[in-house]
Amino acid sequence: MNSQSDRVLFLCTGNAARSVMAGAALADRLPAVVIETAGTLSVDGQPMSWRTRAALEAHGLAANHHRSRQATPVHLDAATLIIGLAPEHVQWVRRTHAAASPRTATLKRLVRDLAVDGRPLADRVADLDLAGVELEDWEEVVDPGGGDAPTFLACADEIVPLIDQLAVKLRE
Repeated sequence: MNSQSDRVLFLCTGNAARSVMAGAALADRLPAVVIETAGTLSVDGQPMSWRTRAALEAHGLAANHHRSRQATPVHLDAATLIIGLAPEHVQWVRRTHAAASPRTATLKRLVRDLAVDGRPLADRVADLDLAGVELEDWEEVVDPGGGDAPTFLACADEIVPLIDQLAVKLRE
């Protein structure tokens, strides 16, 4: 991964839990990479909940300056890789900004399918033919929204190991 030019954008629904957790974890693992987060149905400027903060802290992570924001074409166009935390986020990109579809996948699919072969990230992503991939239920990281603190912690417990696996693939 060329950390000077590659940009990773994480998407979830409200940009309040899943994308924040994933972004904080990847920023911790790959501090030189530009990592952004956004929502597909977000209210701009909202702080993360105390439950998200507690789940991050349980993993030694923080996103202290996070404020929610709606994904825009500017964010989508700038990203080398767009990572949805559920199939619905990939579908949203396909509906609203089809040009970004070839660079958009779920976190779980990337962990499973992204090649590790020394080529640039953009080339490895292109080989996945993501715009045509049929999305499947197994790809979802369940939204903890509305749940209690243990639900948010369970979400972080799922996301952080996935990010650890993805970070290894992105280092190549």
